[in-house]
Amino acid sequence: MERRDKINYYLDIAETVSKRSTCLRRIYGAVIVNHDEIVSTGYVGAPRGRKNCSDLNYCIRTKLEIPRGERYELCRSVHAETNAIISAPREKMLGATLFLVGFELPKMEYIKNANSCSMCKRQIINAGIERVIIRDTNTDYRIIEVKEWIEQDESLEGILGY
Repeated sequence: MERRDKINYYLDIAETVSKRSTCLRRIYGAVIVNHDEIVSTGYVGAPRGRKNCSDLNYCIRTKLEIPRGERYELCRSVHAETNAIISAPREKMLGATLFLVGFELPKMEYIKNANSCSMCKRQIINAGIERVIIRDTNTDYRIIEVKEWIEQDESLEGILGY
């Protein structure tokens, strides 16, 4: 058996974490790693104590036909990246890498051109995370240097979605 490379190893873990998600549109898993140590994980789900979309059997954003990447203030869920950041001490996130995997439901296909939403990008920047690695296929991924999000601030252009 061929040994899995380290990046795909952590992406595989993020993929497993995504299976705890409760969103009816898209599921994501995130893993924050620093110095080859898992610092935190997160998946998409409603805040603790609130009902999940999977419990309610509907998504308000789907009902309102809101496109991907827009109007997240209406979403019941906390995103995977945010949940991972909330669960990690800041000193362990400084210089870390966030591994992110997402699937479109119901087909469970990798999300094409997946990326963090604008709110999660701001949180990743403030957490001190240096790079985000996003899975495109079972073996292919993109590496994003967070400093690019700082230098290319889409919020100044009013760009919606991702």
